[in-house]
Amino acid sequence: MKKGLTYGIYIYEQVAELDFVAPMQVFAASNQFAGGGRVVTLSCTGQTLSGLSGLRITPDYSLQNAPPLDVLLLPGTAEVSEYAWSDPAILDWVRQQYEKVEYLAAVCTGGLILQKAGLLKGRRATTHWQLMDALEGDPEITALPDARYVRDGKIVTSQGVSAGMDMALWLVGQIHDPDHARLVRKILQYDPAPPYTAEV
Repeated sequence: MKKGLTYGIYIYEQVAELDFVAPMQVFAASNQFAGGGRVVTLSCTGQTLSGLSGLRITPDYSLQNAPPLDVLLLPGTAEVSEYAWSDPAILDWVRQQYEKVEYLAAVCTGGLILQKAGLLKGRRATTHWQLMDALEGDPEITALPDARYVRDGKIVTSQGVSAGMDMALWLVGQIHDPDHARLVRKILQYDPAPPYTAEV
């Protein structure tokens, strides 16, 4: 089992809190059972910001001093928001992370950050149903509106909120194994329609 993984979560002004808090809980529980690792948050400047529902969030790092990451998660917001890519350095940084991380994941409109960075060209992807037009209108992307989450290479995109938690459970199952993901799911008592519920 892999130990010492660092999961990074990019956050920004008006980010949807549950888009990153739910996967964050999955990643933290996974690291606990794996015997080490950490989950860190980071933003463009590292300054305190406000989430979509008003939660005040102080990131652990800025893009400039972020540690090496094994997995990077890009959460979404309520609508297409330039807050997510307000500085050109953000998209450059995301492109650089693609070359370094084991997985690059997105929830909801976080997938549009990947689109803006040019990382969804020639790939299959999904996002929240209210924003699917942004992907379906791009001839270089195969949009899958009915899929809760989609893996294409090292990139994984998901629909909104609870689909992000499903995706995170699937992801730790890929990194470790399905039984590991089932244990995380059981501890979190998450059981609407998650992956890895069947017995081995």
